[in-house]
Amino acid sequence: MIYNKSKSTQRFNFEVNRNTIAKKAGSNTVKISTRSSSDKYATGTSSLTMTVKEARALQGFLNDTLSPSSDA
Repeated sequence: MIYNKSKSTQRFNFEVNRNTIAKKAGSNTVKISTRSSSDKYATGTSSLTMTVKEARALQGFLNDTLSPSSDA
């Protein structure tokens, strides 16, 4: 099954491409790129592409780090 989804914000574009049937390396990716109209984070466009497995590790890190705690 092929799954493609994207979302844009004022400063970033997010894109997920998955193919549950493909076994080829690089067929399941997450891409984060800056929007060329935004000069706050980069000049021009920069992007970061990672595997879904790496994106899940990033998600876990962000969930642990940014989740509200009773100590804050």
